[in-house]
Amino acid sequence: MHDFGSVGWLALAMLQLGVAVSGILPALLLGTAAGAVYGFLPGFGLAALSTMGGGWIAFALSRSLFRPSVERMLSRRPALRRFDARLAREGWKLVLLLRLSPAMPFSATSYALGLPQVGSRDFLIGTLASLPALAGYVAMGALASAGLAASGTGWDPLHWGPLAVGLVATVLLTRHIGRLALLPAEATGEPAAGERQLSARALDAFS
Repeated sequence: MHDFGSVGWLALAMLQLGVAVSGILPALLLGTAAGAVYGFLPGFGLAALSTMGGGWIAFALSRSLFRPSVERMLSRRPALRRFDARLAREGWKLVLLLRLSPAMPFSATSYALGLPQVGSRDFLIGTLASLPALAGYVAMGALASAGLAASGTGWDPLHWGPLAVGLVATVLLTRHIGRLALLPAEATGEPAAGERQLSARALDAFS
């Protein structure tokens, strides 16, 4: 692939983009391949741009195709509508925790984030959190290509470092979403059901 020049770059970029959209393969495999073929800096640039682009395509497809159905469902369920609004207010922080968690596949997470009211800017900022782990896999590919990879035993910071960060993010994500789901409406400044009914009766009486 390296000998094909720009055609090889384009082929690997399209393959990485397709994986980020479809999720048929783990993104780390192509990240490692990019490092092995092109070295760390060119390989990381190629993998990062392709991964971010594929994630954005999946997010945009989900937002355009499935969000209208979610809106109709939320209109009938006030509790879910409030939870959706809370997720939107968390914005990039929620996306960041999802991207750091190894339990959340990249492609599936991109599609899932298109369902709530998470903004496009928050999605892109939070998705940057997936790049450090990707850089680790590209570095491993580059080291393996140069014949400098570790034997595979003992402490390997390129592998265990991102995994440890991801496990911590998974715990924080679980606690954070649970707290948002259980938060009473009054704590977020949202009117409770009784208050909305009282306001509606007052408007009817006034009219």
